Amino acid sequence: MTENIGNLTQDVRMAVAFVDGVELPPAPRLTRVASAVETRNVFDETKNQAMVVGSDIVSFVAGLAPRVREVIVNSSLLAQLAANRRVPSREDIRAWYEVYFDTLAHLGWATQERAFSEHRETGDDFEAEQAILSVATVVLGPATTALAVVASTLNAMKSMSDGPWMTVFKRESQTAKAARFQVTVAEPKSESGSMISLMAFELDAKNTLTQVLFFKFHSTEVTLRHSSGRATVDSILLQAIRPMIAEKVSAYTRSYVEALRI
Repeated sequence: MTENIGNLTQDVRMAVAFVDGVELPPAPRLTRVASAVETRNVFDETKNQAMVVGSDIVSFVAGLAPRVREVIVNSSLLAQLAANRRVPSREDIRAWYEVYFDTLAHLGWATQERAFSEHRETGDDFEAEQAILSVATVVLGPATTALAVVASTLNAMKSMSDGPWMTVFKRESQTAKAARFQVTVAEPKSESGSMISLMAFELDAKNTLTQVLFFKFHSTEVTLRHSSGRATVDSILLQAIRPMIAEKVSAYTRSYVEALRI
């Protein structure tokens, strides 16, 4: 027991040192910056909720505590910002993902899969939305609440395709002929507190991209790859450093985070 406490204390110290030292891009200049408290107040444990966090589409299943939702959003944002700083080239998608996953690992997220595999559709045409649902069905299971929440999130994004979330998502996810984006799903699990599923996508196109999620592509014109799986999260460690992560990203939240109605 004493040894476990000692290991946890060491892990927390290492995580604190990492968060303190991680370098982020210059903070956006805003007339008013949303504080961590303001961001936290949007979370409702009784509801399914979704947020666009930079290039990440984050969905929460009802029953997940607000503090858990907050730290997931802020962890995703911190990982993206760290990757943006370390890999300034928007074309080097794989290097960006290496920093993104490494940052999550330092925050207590153990991702079991980092390898990318090519996504194949049976037809000649497809939308990224369809590919997300295909991958999510494998990761989350068919006819599950988590999958239904992902579908509702995508439907909400499609119906609000000119909303402020699009400005954030498009800015952070795509370049002229390439795109990278993530889908994160968090759901409550009584035995472990929460379960997080991560899906990462990269898209290479022969022609200039005008839209990613809801644009029909011909299978010969784009290559879509994905990496997906469950993330084991050290919830005790993550909650211990939660205030520090919130403070680290507080200057960025208003520019990078948009809530969705689903």
